[in-house]
Amino acid sequence: MRVALLGPVAWRTPPHHYGPWEQVTGLLAEGLVSRGIDVTLFATLDSVTSAQLDGVCPRGYADDPDLDGRVWEAMHVSHAMARSAEFDLVHSHLDWLPLAFAEHCRAPLLTTVHGFSGAGILPAYGRARSSYVSISDADRAPELDYVATVYHGVDVTSLPFTNEAGPGLAAFGRIHPDKGTHTAIEIARRAGRRLTICGIVQDERYFAEKVAPHIDGDQVVFLGSVGPRRRAEVLGDSTALLHPIAFDEPFGLSVVESMVCGTPVVAYKRGSMAEVVDEGVTGLLVSTVDQAVEAITRAAGLDRVECRARAVKRFSADRMVADYLAVYDKLARN
Repeated sequence: MRVALLGPVAWRTPPHHYGPWEQVTGLLAEGLVSRGIDVTLFATLDSVTSAQLDGVCPRGYADDPDLDGRVWEAMHVSHAMARSAEFDLVHSHLDWLPLAFAEHCRAPLLTTVHGFSGAGILPAYGRARSSYVSISDADRAPELDYVATVYHGVDVTSLPFTNEAGPGLAAFGRIHPDKGTHTAIEIARRAGRRLTICGIVQDERYFAEKVAPHIDGDQVVFLGSVGPRRRAEVLGDSTALLHPIAFDEPFGLSVVESMVCGTPVVAYKRGSMAEVVDEGVTGLLVSTVDQAVEAITRAAGLDRVECRARAVKRFSADRMVADYLAVYDKLARN
């Protein structure tokens, strides 16, 4: 089977720091190649992969202010579609834009929906000639038909287990109201625990008004966007990951990464969290600050060995690759 993986180009694949879609696409490419699949990865030209690499965008447009993301993303998709007849399947991880070009795709098109930025993009999905995979049952749009739900996988070898955690808490993800960074600060303060925050600042005003005033380098530490090694260190050294989201999370890679390190999660029960978190094993689901504060003590008593074992079983990259191969086989038989 010849598969074209159409990846995003906001960042390199795999990303140096932030880039969840790039991270998943890169892991899928590596896993497919290891199973003997002929894979071409369409990504930024500085990407690192065992697949054949092709593309037009020299580097991630989010890292280079001289690159207009709208222009380079369109040229990227156009380039991949021009080669589509060479493949048995084109598997897109690039949001809605490739769907606008779907009529020009000369191979079956499969789209992994990594989340909807808003209802306004749904017409592109509804009209396109594509099959769809959701990343959680909670993130499915009722207007669409899906061939499967495939949960993301992570590289468990890059996330070492830590049995003896420190007393502090962690908050990972975009610094944005959706992620509830300010709520994590409040929860940690009321619990009397140190909080380490990691992530890109996506909303500068929110950061300046709701987050920065609390950063003191002691009780609230901000590390910015961190790479895989530092991410694993911070997560593994924490009593729990706080995930008090204010939106319906499509999946939550940081949640899974934390659990694989053996660190349970205290998360608001929204979006995919009820699917991703195994209550009382890999974390606890709550609805309020008060409940979150109380849950931290219970989370500290969870078995970290069992937390990691359950997370590895459910969310390894190998499992993700196997699930996608099953989807490919299903499409090939239809």
